[in-house]
Amino acid sequence: MDKELVQKPIAVGIAQDPVIGPGHDYTTVTDKISELVLTTKIHKEWVIGFLFSASLASLLGVAMYFLFFKGIGVWAPNVPVGWGFDIINFVWWIGIGHAGTLISAILLLLKQEWRTSINRFAEAMTLFAVACAGMYPLMHTGRPWLAYWMLPYPNTMGMWPQPRSPLLWDVFAVSTYATVSALFWFVGLIPDLATLRDKAKHTVSRYIFGALSMGWRGSADHWQRYEMAYLLLAGLSTPLVVSVHTIVSFDFAIGIIPGWHTTIFPPYFVAGAIFAGFAMVLTLAIPMRAFYKLEDFITMHHIENMCKVMLATGIIVVYGYFLEVFFGWYSANEYEKAVIMNRFTGPYAWSYWALIFCNGLAPQILWWKKYRRNLLLVWIISNIVSVGMWLERWVIIVVSLHRDFIPASWGYYSPTIFDEAFFAGTIGLFLTLMFLFVRLLPSIAMFEMKLLVPAAKARPESEGGH
Repeated sequence: MDKELVQKPIAVGIAQDPVIGPGHDYTTVTDKISELVLTTKIHKEWVIGFLFSASLASLLGVAMYFLFFKGIGVWAPNVPVGWGFDIINFVWWIGIGHAGTLISAILLLLKQEWRTSINRFAEAMTLFAVACAGMYPLMHTGRPWLAYWMLPYPNTMGMWPQPRSPLLWDVFAVSTYATVSALFWFVGLIPDLATLRDKAKHTVSRYIFGALSMGWRGSADHWQRYEMAYLLLAGLSTPLVVSVHTIVSFDFAIGIIPGWHTTIFPPYFVAGAIFAGFAMVLTLAIPMRAFYKLEDFITMHHIENMCKVMLATGIIVVYGYFLEVFFGWYSANEYEKAVIMNRFTGPYAWSYWALIFCNGLAPQILWWKKYRRNLLLVWIISNIVSVGMWLERWVIIVVSLHRDFIPASWGYYSPTIFDEAFFAGTIGLFLTLMFLFVRLLPSIAMFEMKLLVPAAKARPESEGGH
């Protein structure tokens, strides 16, 4: 089985960069990665982390209980701030889900081999983030059990969705993105699931992995169909990276609210999504690399490349902040000017300046190589960026809404304990799913890593990426 997997090349090719450490052969790559799944030993640190995440996820159930039985008012929407934590967190989670598809699909089509060590759990991160994101607009309707009304199906009441509403566009964009991402992730898993099937010692594990591997035997026909399906899904996923967050930005861009009605939002949102997504990949990859001793697979080469992508997209985001200020001044529109001044000096000015620090200033340290190779510093900056991207959504939604055209309708928004519990619960759900994924499925693509072994063995040990 393993021999067949190694001999058949896949579209990623042979790496020319130090993307895998020296001293490995095909057997050690398979054993090292599969042992994380097949071992019967459960680390106490994993148990502690899983229990903490699961307990945090339980807050989601409590928050949903009160939401169902008390109504949407427990989330404290008001006039004029009709959107609050729900849409803020929806956009934030969708953004986090973009890095997985970017790493998997776009970098695959561009033949960037350094994606190999991180694409698998980045794809999983995408699915879990989209699952958390999808809960918010569903709950925001107030009657999630009637969500099927948003689908265009014939019914006796003659009710049809409003096709001009960007919220309806979200339904189709996000569901399409989630479906294609799930298919892309599962198809990529099939060869590794077959390897786990053949290496599993327990009968139940063999049956489970055997069913999931769908009869894979590693024949030439199997590889030909696999490559075709994988590349087709990569081609489908690539425009979705751009389209999904573009459509999410239309929730705001087609509105007439000052601070929203701007053409810069689609590219600005896409760059911000990739920025936030790579920050979350680094936040998860660095601890996992240290805990499971994966330094030979997730090398400093990967960390540096992700830092460079995060720095580049961060610059685009900061350029978007500059353009927002410029548009407010150049438009000569008194309402647009008022929005900018409100961000600078209003009651929520603290959030705007914290946003500038988190997304504009903190990442600039990544220009220097020695700081990109400092794992603790990179991890801290990644978390700062995640906070900054959340603050960006707060500024766009709350700060733009709380003061609209008429001063008599101005208001103030502050989240309730149910808002905070729901958000904390989604974070717990996300982490719980990530803990289960790392324990139950191969978090690194074994068959792709084995293709990098010849290049790694041919390089001097000093260039192995350590």
